[in-house]
Amino acid sequence: MINIHEVIETNKMIEQENLDVRTITLGISLLDCAGPDLAEVNAKIYDKITTTAKDLVATGNKIQREYGIPIVNKRISVTPIALVGAAACKTVEDYVSIAKTLDRAAATVGVNFLGGYSALVSKSMTASDELLIRSIPQALSQTERVCSSVNVGSTRTGIDMNAVKLLGDIILETAQLTKEKDSIGCAKLVVFCNAPDDNPFMAGAFHGVTEGDAVVNVGVSGPGVVKKALESVRGADFETLCETIKKTAFKITRVGQLVAQEASKMLNVPFGIVDLSLAPTPAIGDSVAEILEEIGLEYAGAPGTTAALALLNDQVKKGGVMASSFVGGLSGAFIPVSEDQGMINAVEAGALTLEKLEAMTCVCSVGLDMIAIPGDTKATTISGIIADEMAIGMINQKTTAVRIIPVIGKTVGDRVEFGGLLGYSPIMPVNQFSCDNFINRGGRIPAPIHSFKN
Repeated sequence: MINIHEVIETNKMIEQENLDVRTITLGISLLDCAGPDLAEVNAKIYDKITTTAKDLVATGNKIQREYGIPIVNKRISVTPIALVGAAACKTVEDYVSIAKTLDRAAATVGVNFLGGYSALVSKSMTASDELLIRSIPQALSQTERVCSSVNVGSTRTGIDMNAVKLLGDIILETAQLTKEKDSIGCAKLVVFCNAPDDNPFMAGAFHGVTEGDAVVNVGVSGPGVVKKALESVRGADFETLCETIKKTAFKITRVGQLVAQEASKMLNVPFGIVDLSLAPTPAIGDSVAEILEEIGLEYAGAPGTTAALALLNDQVKKGGVMASSFVGGLSGAFIPVSEDQGMINAVEAGALTLEKLEAMTCVCSVGLDMIAIPGDTKATTISGIIADEMAIGMINQKTTAVRIIPVIGKTVGDRVEFGGLLGYSPIMPVNQFSCDNFINRGGRIPAPIHSFKN
């Protein structure tokens, strides 16, 4: 049972170590909004979101005031729009009209992001799926709050390489259409393998079809808390190190559980999951890379980095699952470049490369996240990077993702400023050797042998 004494114990973490609840995300099913009439679909979507989420922001603010726990974001995830709009949308512009409706609804209820402008195409694309994917550049360039994701692979189905190829072009087009803002549209687009139905974090959140009509999911954070705890056991053996991380993750997750239960009660919406991911920000002392340095590395990217990250991720999960009745989403350690000052420092020092980041994604929660690359990178090269990351997820039976930003007009040696939680990033070099013939084959990479478990 959670009580106020557990909250009091976290005061120091909140005041001095950047502990926060990163997001309360309200998942809303839009399946009952589907139909053949586009105007009616848009009206139903707007009404459903603004009715269901009308008290979300006020609820988050009330919990923050009552318990003194910072709740940074209030967000919404919806049913993948490729499903909702399938009957009504016949053109790219039809789908863009739904994106604008979602943006308007998000503005009305006061959330900062709405996720779910999405398609699930791990085996193949329907005509509706492909139409939505082709609409993504326009949708993200003409909205402020809408986030998009495409799931192109899974351990059970393999990888849809036609979708992977298409998304290389889509990412570049999105970059072009938002080039006046340093191609920031790409920061709102994630390509997944094994995407979870209940992820509360943006830009990859969507309300899965296995979910109920509405659900409250909470994402906690606290890399600064873990870093501070590890300072007290500097030089100790691995057993002591692991135990310290595990105990700290337990305390962090209890905060998330409390917030999730309170939000569920106030909104009269079922509690879904707590995602206990360590999600960094550009703020000093709120970095996953600094945890890796505290474990004993000069910089993230040094030899031993993958082992240190594997240790961290595992202990966070072990501590978290004991602290909450329902743990889900991604849960572990995010390693975005632009959102983590320690990662930025490692890249600028030459310690961290794209290839090393890819190796690290084998053992962490997501994948290649918030990485800025030269704007003249070929679409097939981007598709090749996506394919590599999807293969890691498929073979390892885990969620992996790519959120990569080809910044038009910038190249290696330049820096891009995104602002806010998105931070800034040096432009990272990309392998220039061609994978054109590989990407242009088309078709599907089959599911791995260990997918056959019936």
